[in-house]
Amino acid sequence: MQDLLFGFISRYVSLTEDEKSAVLSLAIFHSLKKGTILLREGEKSDDGYFVLKGCIRTYYIIDGEERTTAFYTEMEALTPHCVVNKAPSEYYVSCVNDTILLVSNPDIENEIFSKFPKFETLCRILAEEFLAKQQISFDEFKTSSPEQRYLNLLQKRPDLIQRVPQHQLASYLGIKPQSLSRLRARIVEKNND
Repeated sequence: MQDLLFGFISRYVSLTEDEKSAVLSLAIFHSLKKGTILLREGEKSDDGYFVLKGCIRTYYIIDGEERTTAFYTEMEALTPHCVVNKAPSEYYVSCVNDTILLVSNPDIENEIFSKFPKFETLCRILAEEFLAKQQISFDEFKTSSPEQRYLNLLQKRPDLIQRVPQHQLASYLGIKPQSLSRLRARIVEKNND
């Protein structure tokens, strides 16, 4: 797993052996089982997550129904709002499949940033990239039909189709599972014509 992490980081900054050792010494790697809830609505947390392997999702429970808002897969990070605003979480975070995460908090990050300033640069670059991706994703969601959303997902994140349960995928697309089944059938029919 560390090779995956350091390979990813090397796309942005180069690390010395001391810097790599410092990261490994933090004991921030966590293996978690499918279904593990990392954060519940109403809880406070300082934990941020970086997915090395697997998939986590954020969701709200509204009128007893889960509403998925995002999926995070390999080499994607999530810092829940409650970490930043120091308030109870408004949503849940859970593992969609068996997952390996880096789990950090502001204390760990400040320690690393003070010893190795390039990590702060790395985090800033990643945050800027993430913000841009989120804005594009939000705009596409707001301006497209459910079918266009599904086709966008097929094009940009086809891995989710295979690894995420259909009811979570439907919720993420803003439709019911039955509607997703019909939508898939229509697309298959169009492609066979």
